[in-house]
Amino acid sequence: MKIAIMSCIHGNHEALDTVLLDIEKQKAEKIFCVGDLVGYGPDPNAVVNKMRSLEIPTCVGCWDEDIVEGLNACDCSYPSLLAEKRGLQAHEWTNTEISPENREFLANLPHSIQWENLAFVHGSPHSNHEYLLPELDPFLALERVISTGADVLFCGHTHVPYIRTLDAGSLQVKVNNHSHSNSQEKSQEISFTSPIKRIINVGSVGEPRHGRPNATYVIYDQETQEVTLREVAYDYQKTCAAIIEKGLPKIFAWRLANGLEFAERADDPTHVCTR
Repeated sequence: MKIAIMSCIHGNHEALDTVLLDIEKQKAEKIFCVGDLVGYGPDPNAVVNKMRSLEIPTCVGCWDEDIVEGLNACDCSYPSLLAEKRGLQAHEWTNTEISPENREFLANLPHSIQWENLAFVHGSPHSNHEYLLPELDPFLALERVISTGADVLFCGHTHVPYIRTLDAGSLQVKVNNHSHSNSQEKSQEISFTSPIKRIINVGSVGEPRHGRPNATYVIYDQETQEVTLREVAYDYQKTCAAIIEKGLPKIFAWRLANGLEFAERADDPTHVCTR
């Protein structure tokens, strides 16, 4: 079976419609979404309405979560203070725009989805705000996949697609056991072998940051385990015009047109979120 996985639509209805048409052309039989239906973009209600009507299994993204619970982002959710300031403006606008029924829909989205040997999360299994970057320490990356019990972990959040294969290997864990009947601690080594695991970041439908304005998503073939990173052109200028018309920061239109984030980067973007 071919399945399609998408993420980070961010209120970009124009991009979503184009990607759905492309998914149909690819003959995918099932669609999953790993969150961030809203935020930054000009049409949050249209996007949520479409996802609801199509009943696409979706897990909650950090933006979806913050619109429901109030702005609750940790310090590492944005790459810089500049990006955080712009994000706050977008949050306030989206918070007033979203309809009560769509807010309720976002509130009921699960943190993760398990389907056969596949797992779907927005940021990581531990937090919607954590970035699973391609250069993340291999041991930590492997732990993130193993924690789900799946062989393949699909995520988004970074807006940049990638495929990472974590080769099979032996892991050793040393555990110190303290017995009440014996004051001495005894150490025990536990060894296990992990089969090949994969992390697949599906990029972003509505706000790509890979250097081009095209929407990105993934087609995964269950039988062959083949992964296809799809890049789809759409009328992004229409979305850019709507961003400006609705009073959102104009820089959002610029970065959408260029496929870039346009903010100074964090000193250490590879850190692991401890939230």
